[in-house]
Amino acid sequence: MASRLTTAGRSGRAFLDTNILVYSDDPRDSSKHLRAVNLIRDHLKMQTGVVSLQVLQEYFVIATAKLKLDRALARQRVEIFARLNVAEPTVNDVLAAIDFHRLHRLSFWDSLILRMTKQAGCRVLLTEDLQHGQLIDGIRIVNPFI
Repeated sequence: MASRLTTAGRSGRAFLDTNILVYSDDPRDSSKHLRAVNLIRDHLKMQTGVVSLQVLQEYFVIATAKLKLDRALARQRVEIFARLNVAEPTVNDVLAAIDFHRLHRLSFWDSLILRMTKQAGCRVLLTEDLQHGQLIDGIRIVNPFI
């Protein structure tokens, strides 16, 4: 899927939102499942994928509650996803996300994802939660499922 990786800029570095990780364990939509598995595999291989602690936490909660994954299996999956580059927010990141939330009227959690995307040096956020093609504070929103 190198053609999709190029949408992340020259380096191919991209931030993967929680829904990418969740779809990799949810076979109900086979096309989204396959796309998510390929994205994660390719970004792991190329060392270009970034997630945050928030994304790992959200994945665990959704995987165990919604997908009914065994907690031990979900924990193993978090260990695998943590092989991506992991962005760890600081208090300054939280405060910046609050300011971004107030300025742009996005949810706080989306604002924190955007902040961590920028802090990690990514120019692309792979998500289906925001408007595809939108440019927010220098970050291109890409829905990899369309």
